[in-house]
Amino acid sequence: MEEIKSRLKSGNACYHSVQNVLCSGLISKNIKIRRTVILPVVLCGCETWSLVLREERRLRVFENMVLRGIFGVKRDEVTGEWRKLRNEELNDLYCSHNIVRVIKWRMRWAGHLARVRERKDAHRALVGKYEGKISLDRQV
Repeated sequence: MEEIKSRLKSGNACYHSVQNVLCSGLISKNIKIRRTVILPVVLCGCETWSLVLREERRLRVFENMVLRGIFGVKRDEVTGEWRKLRNEELNDLYCSHNIVRVIKWRMRWAGHLARVRERKDAHRALVGKYEGKISLDRQV
């Protein structure tokens, strides 16, 4: 799908623009940069995507590339040589949900909002037809 390719290209450009910050040793800050800067660029409009296995794999490859940039390399205990982290090691280090699962949750949530009755506040906010004022103490 062309939209996913263009989103990954934009995410890659965003990743490379902040790569010098990601190479620092502050992993917690780097994870926040990934979550607040890089992922929104990639996930913009993902609620309308229909994912096939090829696109899921591309998204996981991109996510692993970013995580490898954050966590860096590891010294092998047996040989003493430096090597890239394997996918399983990345998953162990970063215990959050992968990008494909996040997209599927967003698609499910968008479908839920589309089925909600028009009287509900969440549906009105989705379609942009919210009328009236919301008091600050009232949750939407």
